[in-house]
Amino acid sequence: MLRVLIDCFGGDHSPQANVDGALTALSRFEDLQLILTGDETSVQECLSGKSYDASRIEIVHAPEVIGCDEKPIDAVRLKKESSMMKAIRMLRDDDSISAMVSTGSTGALVAAALTRIGRVRGIIRPAFCPILPTMDGGRVGICDSGANVEVTAGMLRQFAIMSSLYMEHVYGVPKPRIALLNVGKEAEKGDEIHQQAYNLLSDTPEINFVGNMESRDLLSGRYDVVVADGFSGNVLVKTTEGTALELLKKLKKDIYSRTLYKLGALLMKKMFADEKEFMNYQNYGGSVLLGTSKTIVKGHGSSKATSVAKCIEQAYLMERSALAAKTEELILKYEHYED
Repeated sequence: MLRVLIDCFGGDHSPQANVDGALTALSRFEDLQLILTGDETSVQECLSGKSYDASRIEIVHAPEVIGCDEKPIDAVRLKKESSMMKAIRMLRDDDSISAMVSTGSTGALVAAALTRIGRVRGIIRPAFCPILPTMDGGRVGICDSGANVEVTAGMLRQFAIMSSLYMEHVYGVPKPRIALLNVGKEAEKGDEIHQQAYNLLSDTPEINFVGNMESRDLLSGRYDVVVADGFSGNVLVKTTEGTALELLKKLKKDIYSRTLYKLGALLMKKMFADEKEFMNYQNYGGSVLLGTSKTIVKGHGSSKATSVAKCIEQAYLMERSALAAKTEELILKYEHYED
């Protein structure tokens, strides 16, 4: 059995979404066992009336919740009975537990991962890598998307290596096309760090580096991974998600503005439904934290059951592909050349 922890509190729809997502994941993977951390009474209420194999679910009582408005370091240090910190300690101390999924505070999760879990040998800093859909029906990863605001060229190369292995071994993408987020496509574009990173990525034969990428091309389908500092990557992801949502709202508003448009929309109802599902980030899981010694997946704070189940699936596939071991093997080849 592969054992995975689910932090059941901290998200907008917790704990119901976390519990429902957990049950969905259990139905998909027969060799999966889940440990749910959070207020036991609340978790039991969410499970009430549901059909599931009780031998594959364990509940660990954790009465406290870390809020997204709390200072990460203080929360990690003081809220030891929170659902997140209990899960982190169990992940650290129990070798039979492989991974953890949380929809709680991003800052607290990163702080706890760095101070309590640790990194894959050779990794400078772990990085988040969320997935977005592309216009040709594929997917693109963005690494980093918020864990590291300031980076070095060596860190950007590590992000490229980690995310390339992730896309290849978890999503089955052969020779993932790696791009560096920059202000232009020419090799000399950007500041000194990005110019150095461009040279390092070009000098890393194990990855398929295809050059710089401008942000407007993120969903074009020409790239499988975009490498960025955490600040730029986070802005890129949220701007893209926000634009998609606002376009859907405007389309709906325009359709209802005229009777003729309503009739046309009725004929295209199936297409509009498909497009809405295509752009719904809930269908693409969360941001995996690449580079930690144990697997951690951070779901959106607004995650519903579908997204939580997808996050668990991501954790499951990362463990089954032995991603951490593959990452360490390749990273150590370049350890002496990093900053």
